[in-house]
Amino acid sequence: MATNNSTPERIIVGITGASGVIYGIRALELLAEAGVETHLVISKAAELTMTYETDIRAADLRARASKWYSPADIGAAISSGSFKTKGMLIVPCSVRSMSEIATGITSSLISRAADVVLKERRRLVLGVRETPLHGGHLRTLVQLSDMGAIIAPIVPAFYSKPQTIADIVDHTIGRMLDLFDIETGVVKRWKDQQQES
Repeated sequence: MATNNSTPERIIVGITGASGVIYGIRALELLAEAGVETHLVISKAAELTMTYETDIRAADLRARASKWYSPADIGAAISSGSFKTKGMLIVPCSVRSMSEIATGITSSLISRAADVVLKERRRLVLGVRETPLHGGHLRTLVQLSDMGAIIAPIVPAFYSKPQTIADIVDHTIGRMLDLFDIETGVVKRWKDQQQES
């Protein structure tokens, strides 16, 4: 009997309480458009941030995911290495979440799922959202990078000549999803920009 060992088009999306929840929202939308199955965890702090930064309710955001989990559900499918995924995107990623992941203290489903992704040698992309950074933050980021995580700070790219905030968000999320080899069609690539000039 033949078996299919390929990794499914499935990504875990974690949204934490750092400012910039729109990046997580847009990631879910672009992944859905690309036909990728999404498994969402929103922290309690992220739900609070959403009320300050958007008009979207947590229930509406959960409805955009293929499946969602409570941040307290440590026994969820995504907490096991046997649940195959392409990896996990945490965006925005708070300093608290990155610190938990770096130390292996998995007090929430977001940090537990990230820990599993690292131990299984899958792709973990952290859209870190904090500034300025002190030495402790920087050491934690180096530690995460050494463990195999990709640190992808949320920073705008102006060579794409964005006209709106949505353009900036799309480019940033598109570049993060590039790291999973997912083409979204929203990234204005450097060479293309040069040819247009």
